[in-house]
Amino acid sequence: MTPPSLSEPAFTEPDGLNHQQRISACLERAAQIPAVFTRLYADTALAAAALADNTAMANRPALAGLPVSIKDLLDVAGETTLAGSLVLRDAAPASADAPVVARLRRAGAAIIGKTNMTEFAFSGVGLNPHYGTPSNPADALVARIPGGSSSGAAVSVAAGICMAGIGSDTGGSIRIPAALCGLVGFKPTMRRVPVAGTIPLAPSLDTICAMTRSVKDCLLIDSVIADTRLNVPALPLAGLRFALPAAVVMADLDAHVAASFAAALSILSAAGATLVELPMTLLEEAQQINRFAPIEAWAWHQTLLTQHGDQYDQRVAKRMQLGANYSPAEITHLHQARTTWITRMEAELSGFDAMLMPTVPIVAPVIANLEASEDAFFDANRLLLRNPSLINLLDGCAISLPCHASGSLPVGLMLAGPAMTDAHLIGVALAVEAALQGL
Repeated sequence: MTPPSLSEPAFTEPDGLNHQQRISACLERAAQIPAVFTRLYADTALAAAALADNTAMANRPALAGLPVSIKDLLDVAGETTLAGSLVLRDAAPASADAPVVARLRRAGAAIIGKTNMTEFAFSGVGLNPHYGTPSNPADALVARIPGGSSSGAAVSVAAGICMAGIGSDTGGSIRIPAALCGLVGFKPTMRRVPVAGTIPLAPSLDTICAMTRSVKDCLLIDSVIADTRLNVPALPLAGLRFALPAAVVMADLDAHVAASFAAALSILSAAGATLVELPMTLLEEAQQINRFAPIEAWAWHQTLLTQHGDQYDQRVAKRMQLGANYSPAEITHLHQARTTWITRMEAELSGFDAMLMPTVPIVAPVIANLEASEDAFFDANRLLLRNPSLINLLDGCAISLPCHASGSLPVGLMLAGPAMTDAHLIGVALAVEAALQGL
């Protein structure tokens, strides 16, 4: 099974195969690519495909027989949820499927397997010393990072195995790998999709959604896991107003990212969109406020780290330990500061259809370089998380779209808006995606 090109939608055109044949091919490929899956579900995936083949088209549920992967922090009944770790190997198995998994099953999805990830979802890079690091399919010559923490989820889609990879996003863990692997990645407003039945990183920020090859497919997945379909408006690109922040998000851009972003903006402008550059110095305050991931991770992991710290990826453990010394008063102050910051940001974004920025400022680094140097790892991680994490702090919604020229390394264009503007944002994304198709 040859993976589709980065510009070719997967699983949307007839290929002469029935669902069972297609899922068999997906499972075969899944078993061949190292470090993408931590567990395969051949029997249940083929059973879902068989049911789709034997159900009349008019009666098929939304995802009938379509191959989907789930990140290994989502509970599956009867299994221990590892979240990319060794330390949870002896934990009790889950008593029930996570609500997101249950909704995928009800929608007929053929869940191919659980995907590899950064340990406990705590980095944007995607390295995992316990189960290996999947290589980014965008570069066949050099082993580059897929991005994290939803690393295997991204590769499962980019390699043509799955129609969608379900991931989590606390500071960009869907949008970062989407950008680096040439996919669409959607972060919904966090309250819209249940996070029950998942290993948390930071409950104040955690969200769940998917990476796919099109905005339409992200919308389809969102409608299933949120258990309601967004009422998405049909929006012409002409007349849309976009805010372009100058502060923070445009610093340290790789030359290829800068050129790709500029080319995308030229296309949008030529199509009649209005692009307004804004100082948006509020973004400079975000770093001092957004300490929730290490604080909340430390609260969950403190006992495990104290007793079994040697079993952790030490890069993950170091970041968690940054949250150890915050007092309750300091944490309360951060939450208050966040609430005020959100209100001020929403006021600044009023009158705009979306905020635009590069999803991440760099192309995918080489795996070996980051494995060899802790400084290089943490530098890359900081850059990868910088832009996406702003939207988690905002409690907003965001989507990353590919905006690179065909045949070049992937670059993501991020569109973002305030909380509960998801339907409008998807409408904007559909218009932008159509305009960028010629790249």
